[in-house]
Amino acid sequence: MPQQKDIVKIAIQMPGAYPQLIQLDQKKPLSAVIKEVCDGWNLPGPDNYALQYADGVQTYITESNRLDIKNGCILRLTKAPGRCAEDLYKGIQSSDSGVRCDSLKQLASVSTDVTFAQEFISRDGHTLLVKIVEEANEAPVIMTHTLTSFMELMDHGIVSWENLSSVFIKKIASFVNAKVGDASIQQVSLDILESMVLSSHSLFLQVKHEITLERLITHLQVTNQQIQTKAMALLMALLQTAGDADRQELFAFLTKKNLRQYIYKNIIHSSGSVGDEMAHYLYVLQSVTLNHLEPRMRTPLDCYSPEQRDILHGLRQAAFETESDNSLSTERRRSLCAKEFKKLGFSNNSNPGQDLVRTPPGLLALDTMFYFASRYPDAYSRFVLENSSREDKHECPFARSSIQLTLILCDILRIGEPPSETGSNYHPIFFSQDRLMDELFCVCIQLLNKTWKEMRATQEDFDKVMQVVREQITRTLSTKPTSLELFKNKVNALNYSEILKLRQTERLHQEETLAPPVLELKERLKPELLELIRQQRLNRLCQGTLFRKISSRRRQDKLWYCRLSPNHKVLHYGDVEEDTDNPPIETLQEKIPVADIKALLTGKDCPHMKENKGKQTKEVLDLAFSITYDVEEYSLNFIASSRTDFCLWTDGLSVLLGRDMSSESMRSELEILLSMEIKLRLLDLENVPIPDSAPPVPKPPSNYNFCYDFSQAEQ
Repeated sequence: MPQQKDIVKIAIQMPGAYPQLIQLDQKKPLSAVIKEVCDGWNLPGPDNYALQYADGVQTYITESNRLDIKNGCILRLTKAPGRCAEDLYKGIQSSDSGVRCDSLKQLASVSTDVTFAQEFISRDGHTLLVKIVEEANEAPVIMTHTLTSFMELMDHGIVSWENLSSVFIKKIASFVNAKVGDASIQQVSLDILESMVLSSHSLFLQVKHEITLERLITHLQVTNQQIQTKAMALLMALLQTAGDADRQELFAFLTKKNLRQYIYKNIIHSSGSVGDEMAHYLYVLQSVTLNHLEPRMRTPLDCYSPEQRDILHGLRQAAFETESDNSLSTERRRSLCAKEFKKLGFSNNSNPGQDLVRTPPGLLALDTMFYFASRYPDAYSRFVLENSSREDKHECPFARSSIQLTLILCDILRIGEPPSETGSNYHPIFFSQDRLMDELFCVCIQLLNKTWKEMRATQEDFDKVMQVVREQITRTLSTKPTSLELFKNKVNALNYSEILKLRQTERLHQEETLAPPVLELKERLKPELLELIRQQRLNRLCQGTLFRKISSRRRQDKLWYCRLSPNHKVLHYGDVEEDTDNPPIETLQEKIPVADIKALLTGKDCPHMKENKGKQTKEVLDLAFSITYDVEEYSLNFIASSRTDFCLWTDGLSVLLGRDMSSESMRSELEILLSMEIKLRLLDLENVPIPDSAPPVPKPPSNYNFCYDFSQAEQ
């Protein structure tokens, strides 16, 4: 008797017959199941039949995938894959073009199934398709079905791409190179060439030799988005699989042909949006192109290179109008250069090349600084001279900022990272702008100076400023600006105050997102924290407070003291002298049992405020409270010295009377405690031991030689 988990309840269909509802025993051979189904419909030759999913991807059911069948699945009884492959193989060779077309169309559909593909390839069906392509005597619709079927069969990896003849490759390339051709044929031909290029280097060389790159680029200008996408896919495959020499040749050609401008004009700008597949290829092109900067990013400055030293001194000379170096002594010239390099923002002013030894950004930082100084000399001079005139601590160091900004841009643009197989985060601005890295740097270094002033930053705030600048650049690029001018306008509008507003908005949104669980946690914590506040109020009443008393004869106010007994059962009070501080409870002669207290009154409801109605200031009214006792005929009247004392005592007396505390002080303290407790609860403290006592303060060091001596760098 099979176990229940081995039984699957399914429905099986067949055209022209009522469906069969069966209980499929997964331990029974599939051939036996098919025989039972055939017997149910009185069909002879069960070996000629197979089961197939009726919905979705109509995959054949085999012994290897039958466990994927779930309860409620609908299967279909159809031709066995071997019989289907034999019938289609014969149909493709029919003299009737209609039969050939129908057979190839059906072949393109069923070839997605690996079980069928194995059967068809075992009959050398793929070589038959290759022969049809090589002869190229069929109508476009038949050729399209042939190429599609071939591509589907090859995708299973059963047959190697290396086995294809040069005649076949040339014929596929000719379909792509044709100035006038069927769009469907060109589309699938581009797909086949891409797979060839990605399969081996030898095929890459053959395709590169046969394909006409000029024609490939013109495919990007057509309105058919599928052809655009397939053409981009082939271009990216050529770039990614090429060796260094071939890649340089391809890049030189594509740059000469203004590939990025073609893409910007015909794909990005014209359509406004692109599909996921095209977005991936645009991302790959961007990544592969920008990675040409990686060698500069990974190369440190060579302090012995005359060319690199000349660039450094060119930066200095472009920023400052100095005397002719030849007219100065060596010592004077060295001192003057050191001062100017310091004003320029180099940490090591005597040997500024040392600032560029770190990689990344290496020589790329020198390239961006030199580009800014030579391309925008007025903006460069303004940046340096403006900061040279500020106090030392408020200077925005150009060189240090430039090095860090270059590093940030490398990180944002992912220079040096190989393109991800699924990445699609391309920047439209890349396709509209030559030398994107340099131009972005020129905009962002001026943004950095603007943000520095908005933050009123000092040298100690350098890292904070760079974090804000990174956020400004990242947020602006995320809006997908399509031109450098648009990027410039957006990033400058996103000033420091706007960044702060955005951060606050996002923080509030995050709290709202977490609202349900946080609110639930708050409600669970409230009773415990309210009890903590109650105990604090009672303890404060036990300590006692000094009050002033207004006499009925309006003489000088007297002082009196009131405190709660340690057992919380009696209020003790009595007059005291002005200089008395915390008198013992035994010296307070008067007392009121807490059990006798009837009510707590505040403000104008207090008896001593009613007696002087209209003569008390608002300040006094806000600090007045009373308790009534002994059948409400007597009252003890208070005027607190501060709002804090008023809240403490009214809360404490409410607790004694069994009522809820209601002061604004209590609400504020509860919110603070809740916020602190929730933050602690949400911290990941798993396996983190929390000590019961504070750790000991370590001994001071034996010397302080580890401190950096800035005076050495200034020499």
